[in-house]
Amino acid sequence: MTIDLFEVPQPLPALEGTHDFRTVVCGLVCEVLDQAKAAGLSREAVAAEAARLTGRNVSKGMLNNYTSVAHEDFNVPLWVVPALESVCGSHLLTQWLVGTRGGKLLVGREALNAELGRLERARDEAARKIKQLKNVMGEQA
Repeated sequence: MTIDLFEVPQPLPALEGTHDFRTVVCGLVCEVLDQAKAAGLSREAVAAEAARLTGRNVSKGMLNNYTSVAHEDFNVPLWVVPALESVCGSHLLTQWLVGTRGGKLLVGREALNAELGRLERARDEAARKIKQLKNVMGEQA
């Protein structure tokens, strides 16, 4: 296997006028809230729980504004996103943000598997270097 079999995430190019994501963010918040609705949570319930988690006012009206492209200057503030995703059982906004910056979000077992793989690669590399060093030492002895 070679590295070219895997797509390496890249950040979006920093070109003028390409990073106005207001409409995208509205759509993502709408999708998160639609997923919550499908799971039986009303916007009122999401707002109440987000307010409880943040200790700040989060209302149904605010959530409605966050989803409206007509209110493009009223996007969801970043401080609300963790509470909103937690309440809705989603990682959609975080995953999107990480992707725009050239990363990939790993959560739960995925994160543990990635760390395990990293440690195993480090172990294998260390074993290879130890073997090389022992070979060099054996040749000089």
